[in-house]
Amino acid sequence: MANIDTSQNGGKKGKPQRKTLRVDFTPMVDMNMLLITFFMFCTTLSIPQVMDIAMPADTPDKYPQKASKSVTVILGEQNKMYYYEGLANYEDYTSLKETNSLGVRAMLLERNSQNAKAINDLRKKRNRNEISEEVFRAKVKAVKSSEDGLRVLIKPTKESNYRNLVDVLDEMQICGIDKYAIVDLEEGDTFLMQNLKEKGGLTAMIEQPKR
Repeated sequence: MANIDTSQNGGKKGKPQRKTLRVDFTPMVDMNMLLITFFMFCTTLSIPQVMDIAMPADTPDKYPQKASKSVTVILGEQNKMYYYEGLANYEDYTSLKETNSLGVRAMLLERNSQNAKAINDLRKKRNRNEISEEVFRAKVKAVKSSEDGLRVLIKPTKESNYRNLVDVLDEMQICGIDKYAIVDLEEGDTFLMQNLKEKGGLTAMIEQPKR
């Protein structure tokens, strides 16, 4: 609050008197504390989220993979993504598809439609309070780990960025895919991308990569 000192201090008659103005900032401190308290109670603090990432084992034979249940996603340049289903077909450049994160999601939901539908049904039951959160998580985990689930190999390139990797990992969660791993890009994958850009022009120019 502001206080004004109006004492005469022995001033002469007819001469303007000087008044001392003193500002008390104590109420401002109280107001700032109230604003900070209000902000802390009304703001949701950011909680870091942890995502489990499966890395490939040293012995691939320990984790057999069916070609019909596998998809390889390649993170390319300028936010581009490529994918092929099953084993790579080096003789047909159209087997590699160019897309983005939304296209990857549509493809994964289509390939993993059975598990995605089961998880969606469980989510509806949880929202209707027919099952508890603990039961929901246990059933979702069982659905994701079933043999009918899709297996995805994620292969970043040097031209891809961290955001691309985060986006494709988010798609794994959205599409209900539990079996995925980040692996190194192979020479054959580079050939597929280059051959797709050349529309098959590299087929007769270089030796076909071994499968």
